[in-house]
Amino acid sequence: MIDLTESAKAQLQDYFSDKAASPIRVYLADGGCAGPRLTLALDEPNDKDKTEETGGFTFAIDTTLYALTGKIRIDMTPYGFTVESENPVGGGGCSCSCGDSGCGSGSCSC
Repeated sequence: MIDLTESAKAQLQDYFSDKAASPIRVYLADGGCAGPRLTLALDEPNDKDKTEETGGFTFAIDTTLYALTGKIRIDMTPYGFTVESENPVGGGGCSCSCGDSGCGSGSCSC
């Protein structure tokens, strides 16, 4: 199940206001020093995906990943979308030192 907050839904509606809504993939991306994290991308579903209609949008997630994550919550913050699951996958926390030689930008958002 995918829970889309009102603020995330409003942001998606704004993004697609002048174009046709595309399916949105939830996937596990490399997370740099904080480890892998769930994130979003525009992508067509395939036969290995679970799809779900939520808030007027189609979301796709690999069935194996979905089995690991369980319920997913998509929210909007001042820094962009956050994608969280009831069963955390990937890094989940910051075990790095993000100084001048750390994450590349000299800052860490863990």
